[in-house]
Amino acid sequence: SIACPDSMSEPPTLDSLAAEVAALKATSLGTNAQALDAFYLLVCGVFVFFMQCGFALLEAGSVRTKNTKNILLKNLLDACIGAIIWWAWGFGVAYGDSGNSDGNTFIGTAPNNGGPFLAVGWAGEDSQNNGTTMTLWFFQYVFAATAATIVSGAVAERCALEAYLIYTTVLTGFIYPVVVHWVWCNNGFLSGAFTEDKDKTILGGCIDFAGSGVVHLTGGVAALCGAIAIGPRLGRFDADGKVVPMPGHSAPFQVLGTFILWMGWYGFNPGSTLGITPAGYGTIMARAAMCTTLSAAVGGITVVFFDRIFSKTYDVGMVCNGILAGLVSITAGCASMHVWAAFLTGFIGAFVYYGASKTMLKLKIDDPLDAYAVHGACGGWGVIAVGIFGSNNYITMGWAGAESVTCIADPTQCGPLEAYQGIIYGGGTLLGAQIAAVCIETLWVATLSLMMFYALKFAGILRVSEEVEMAGMDVSKHGGSAYSTA
Repeated sequence: SIACPDSMSEPPTLDSLAAEVAALKATSLGTNAQALDAFYLLVCGVFVFFMQCGFALLEAGSVRTKNTKNILLKNLLDACIGAIIWWAWGFGVAYGDSGNSDGNTFIGTAPNNGGPFLAVGWAGEDSQNNGTTMTLWFFQYVFAATAATIVSGAVAERCALEAYLIYTTVLTGFIYPVVVHWVWCNNGFLSGAFTEDKDKTILGGCIDFAGSGVVHLTGGVAALCGAIAIGPRLGRFDADGKVVPMPGHSAPFQVLGTFILWMGWYGFNPGSTLGITPAGYGTIMARAAMCTTLSAAVGGITVVFFDRIFSKTYDVGMVCNGILAGLVSITAGCASMHVWAAFLTGFIGAFVYYGASKTMLKLKIDDPLDAYAVHGACGGWGVIAVGIFGSNNYITMGWAGAESVTCIADPTQCGPLEAYQGIIYGGGTLLGAQIAAVCIETLWVATLSLMMFYALKFAGILRVSEEVEMAGMDVSKHGGSAYSTA
């Protein structure tokens, strides 16, 4: 409140009263803006959380009836296990020293009496008054759950529950959050957007706005490693190595799941602004939504019509995976591309998906959900696409500093930003940074995932027995079929 002068002080002037009122308004507006940003992020996080329902339907529809309960159980446990791990240590590994300019460039640590580990360092923080910290925790938790869920589709119908519990814990608690720290923390050595000291980064860092690499490449590569280690489903390939079709039991589930995932992506991509009140964030949000829509649409159309050349059918599953391929492809660049570039990114992503899917079958790698083709291959392409199509009007994140002239104000005066544009705009360093990020993330995830999955295999707990697999895990492990005939 405005202090009343006592008898010994000078009477307030109009100017001094106006200054105090302005200060109070600024404080109030700042607090309200932070609360609004927290609410915006929470709503977007709920959209992303609802993607778990989409994954559940898509995966259930893509497996055979006899394994429906099993895949649904794993989707439920992804959300439960992920929440506990992200609270206990996952968020700390990802963001433990965020805000500390001298923090670790490889992994999050535990400042401030524990920091985010078990949230012990959050007591009494000012940000708790507006919910910023806890809302960010929730938003990042639902991203982590998404990465873990990707893997379950690749090893569906033959992975033991014990192995699932172990790999989900390792992926959510260590493999994934380390990648998050590299790219999305202000100390990460791959972070072009957040690490201000570019001497700490490789080629100035990469741009991965919503996680084509961080989330989808990580989940997709882990899925590929799991599919290789566990081997194909019984009967998937005949004696001559030819593919034996094993269609999922519910096309309606597949389509509903795809639509729900598409809807959830509007929290995933536009929500990655992490706020809405700062100047220009509404424009970024809108551009991300439009780019996301067009990339998904062209991906679905391209895949189904290209596949028809060879299959002579209009395959519903191909439309679903084409849409998802387009969504994954644009996730890294949805905020840094023009709309026409997003269209091309989704179009090319359709062929990346199709080629990866067919290559997997040629190599006799059985991935029932095409998890690697959709998330791994298209995730890698999405990161690289930013280095090609990243607009000189939008690539201003972190490299040139707050005082520099932006490309929007004067495209001829970009200064240090010039090298950090897509190659079609004359840049080059950015493409190198994007490729380096894809290679490093792939090497990290593949190395640890192969070690983990083969350790589980050698321990004899990765795969269920032939008898259980033939009978189906619903009857063998979950008390009967998912569908009652009574």
